[in-house]
Amino acid sequence: MNNLIKFLIISLLGFLSVISQSQAQYPEKPITMVIPLGPGGSHDLNARVFTSIVPQYLGNAIIVKLVPGASGQTGTAMVAQAKPDGYTLLFTHNYIDQLQQHVKKLPYNPLKDFKAVARMNYSAACMIVRSDSKHKTLKSLFDEAKSSKGKMKLGHSGMWGATMVPMAQILSWAKVQVNLTPFKGGGPSMQGLLSGDVEAILQFPSGINAQGDKVRTLACGAKEKSLGNPPVLSDLGFPGQIGYMDRIILAPAGTPDDRIKILQSALSKLKDDKTFKKFMKRLGENTAYMNGPEYEKVRADKSEKYKDLVKIMTKG
Repeated sequence: MNNLIKFLIISLLGFLSVISQSQAQYPEKPITMVIPLGPGGSHDLNARVFTSIVPQYLGNAIIVKLVPGASGQTGTAMVAQAKPDGYTLLFTHNYIDQLQQHVKKLPYNPLKDFKAVARMNYSAACMIVRSDSKHKTLKSLFDEAKSSKGKMKLGHSGMWGATMVPMAQILSWAKVQVNLTPFKGGGPSMQGLLSGDVEAILQFPSGINAQGDKVRTLACGAKEKSLGNPPVLSDLGFPGQIGYMDRIILAPAGTPDDRIKILQSALSKLKDDKTFKKFMKRLGENTAYMNGPEYEKVRADKSEKYKDLVKIMTKG
């Protein structure tokens, strides 16, 4: 009889434990979101906005962790090796996620080691100088660059990054040679511009708007109302279009689908949130949200296109 009672008690405790675990709602603790870039860039600025608002829909906080290094590889590798439980995410962009694999051997396979949670938005880069610069047009900047015979310094956010690739495209179209200086992200490149280390950089609207009257925008890859609609590269005679930067949230492969869906449900609610839209408007960025399954198709397609782009940019 005693053995039967013990068996029933143990069975009951096990049953109650299963119920308790099934009722536990993810996320039970704060989520860490790694940004593989330096502070002050457009990813940092965008993340500070949505991570401050999404807890009301998610039920817990998302903590931003900046891990720059190796053109984004350091932070990306950290998340690739993290436990796939939904508590470690990556906030990155398409150049790190989809292009880098075609130019260097990576310690991870982007398309296999990660799955897309969401694309938060996108934007095109703009060429900017300090507000006290003598250059008021892109033509003026490039005319001096040509006369300097490659000595003029222009900055970018890191090798094969979100501003290096479009910068290389623009310089190629303009047939201009310069001294390209890499920085560890958009924030550090902005500091390099403001300190006078470089003459010009490419930057995104949120990073530009954050500087107020300290910088002047010469041209953008697309129309940007928040910047006063500066000239668009295609209207200045440039033959192609520089690519957009997608700001994307990825999770380690193997993260449970039910947890991914909880994240997506919370993040998707932001596009209708009045506070979120107000702050994003102040940043000068759009709220063009795309859910993970839809963006997975974009990831595969862009990866193939970047393979061809890399071949063109590295030939000769």
